[in-house]
Amino acid sequence: MTQFLLSQINIYPVKSLAGISVNSWPVNATGLVHDRKWMLIDHNRQFLSQRVLPGMALIKTALTDNSLILSSPDMENLCLELEPVGGDVINSTIWLDQCDARSVSKEADQWLSFVLKQECQLVYQPEEMIRPVDPAYAKPSDKVAFSDGFPFLIVSENSLTELNNQMQLNLPMARFRPNLVISGCPAYTEDGWREISIGEIDFRLPKPCSRCSVPTINPETAETGKEPLTTLNRTRKWQNKVYFGQNALHDQTGHLTIGDTVTIKLSGANQPPLQ
Repeated sequence: MTQFLLSQINIYPVKSLAGISVNSWPVNATGLVHDRKWMLIDHNRQFLSQRVLPGMALIKTALTDNSLILSSPDMENLCLELEPVGGDVINSTIWLDQCDARSVSKEADQWLSFVLKQECQLVYQPEEMIRPVDPAYAKPSDKVAFSDGFPFLIVSENSLTELNNQMQLNLPMARFRPNLVISGCPAYTEDGWREISIGEIDFRLPKPCSRCSVPTINPETAETGKEPLTTLNRTRKWQNKVYFGQNALHDQTGHLTIGDTVTIKLSGANQPPLQ
């Protein structure tokens, strides 16, 4: 019997900027450590993303023991403290959520505004600022950083393989910005998972992930196209939304490592109900 294994771990320190693939990474109360702890907002304090600014995909991120480093062609790197101290409290908006954050620095705001050709501000979520997960899908103790709504997005390798076969393309997994990628399981089998464990950590999968325009953006060029949304509209549409991957919540802190065994603890009807 084929084992299901963790094959990718991806973190996105700044919401909607380029991510980082790692071999092993700690998990804390809000998810993968440093995952979406920073975010860009506009003058209305609304979050910014590739949906509006595709060029965000071209700003690379890197982490050292003490720093977050942002890089962009023809620019000097921007080096920021990994644990910013102080800053103004800013009530920011992510979709329908209002959440407090702290400003980072004028230097960061100027650097990012210049690169993106739009006035913006970089904010950070310190430990004391709690953003709960939607109680319709979560426990009262569940919390999240600046992800759209959940600490983790899980996708299986073969779901992308099937989608690429349907499109007759070879789009990379990076288009879909998952945190955790699973190998060894059939395409879209994650639709039926409700509770799983990966290594030492238990996960709940309460809701499938509806997809916006971001997967149509080439992460290497920021150019946009029609796929994969055209094919997902044909193959993965339910109640006027298209779905790819599963949102997930975790029950423990700990550590995840590529090669960790994935165990299915509870299954249910497919969500969305497409198969």
